[in-house]
Parts: sequence; structure tokens; C-alpha cells
Amino acid sequence: ITNREDEFLLTLMKLRCNKDDIELGFFFNIDESSVSKVFRTWINFMFFQFQELNLWISRSVVDQHMPADFKKKFPNTRVIIDGTEIPIVKPGNVHDQSATFSTYKNKNTLKILVGIAPSGLVTYISEAYAGSASDRQIVERSSLLKEDLLSPNDSIMADRRFVVQDLFCLKNVHINMPTVMRGINQLPPDKVIRDRRIA
Repeated sequence: ITNREDEFLLTLMKLRCNKDDIELGFFFNIDESSVSKVFRTWINFMFFQFQELNLWISRSVVDQHMPADFKKKFPNTRVIIDGTEIPIVKPGNVHDQSATFSTYKNKNTLKILVGIAPSGLVTYISEAYAGSASDRQIVERSSLLKEDLLSPNDSIMADRRFVVQDLFCLKNVHINMPTVMRGINQLPPDKVIRDRRIA
């Protein structure tokens, strides 16, 4: 590789298409170990550059760009949260294997809490946690709860796995989530309609 643009393109191809190092080496006419070095260098560079960005946007910007239908049904929504799991290579250390094993994915993973504005813009990314951590544990440890990102009367939209209402009630932040079906065979019609709107 003769220039930085090609190195960056290689990195983007690896991230987007998950190409093997051998294949990327063929494309860029370099050996496999050079592909690995270029990729690691650029990933580290991007990490330090991107961590300087403040993704969180103000309430007024959220309101300004909120879709009209969303604003009509859930006007106080500040962020929509969900967890994502990234598969990792099984660690050699037995303790690390246990900590990163996700029963949901049935493999070793890292979990990240991601938040988006109603307009679809990514506004929050948590630190990565071991795959065995529950969604609640990740929210408890996240800056979403600890820092003053949310204002009173804001609401968060979440999947039913996020049973975290008690964590945010002291901040006067409401959680919009589908009804948990524990011990219930059938929902009343009004809750079915509400759950469909949230979904």
C-alpha cells in the first residue's frame, strides 16, 4: 500500500464486509501480516479520534428532527435504547470464557448499549461489557444513568428485556416499553394497540 487512502479503504472493507486478511492482501498487493498491522493501526487511530466526539444531542435538536407521527404518539422520547452483542474469539483464560459467554447468543460476546434519537441518529454508545452481563447491569453501569444526560419528563423507549423503570424513576424519566407477559395469557385491546405503537 502506497498511501493512507488505501490503508483507510482496507480498514473500511474489513469492517463492512468482514473480508479475510488473505483476500485483502490480494486486493492491495501486500502480505497477510501487513493487512493485520494496517487494520490494527487504523482501528486504534479511529478509536482515539471518535472518542472525542460528543454524540449526545440536546432536547431541542431531538424535538426539531422528530418524525411527526412519532411526535404525536411519544413526544417526550429522548432516546431509544437497545443492546447489541458482538461475537469475539473464545478467550484462553477460563474466567474470561465464563464472563464473556452469552447464553442468549450461545457464544462468547461483548455487549454494548446503543441509543438512537427518534430521527434515527446514533446518540449514545456505552462502554463494552462481558457477554454474561445483563441488560439491566449494563444500564446501571452506563453514563446514561450516572451523568445528567436525561432531563425530568424525558422518556426512553426500550425493548421488554430492559426492566429498568426503577432506575430512572428518581430522575422523573419514564420508560416506554412493550408489556411484559409474565403470567398473562392475553392482553387487553388497549395494551395491544399501545405495544404495537411502541414496536
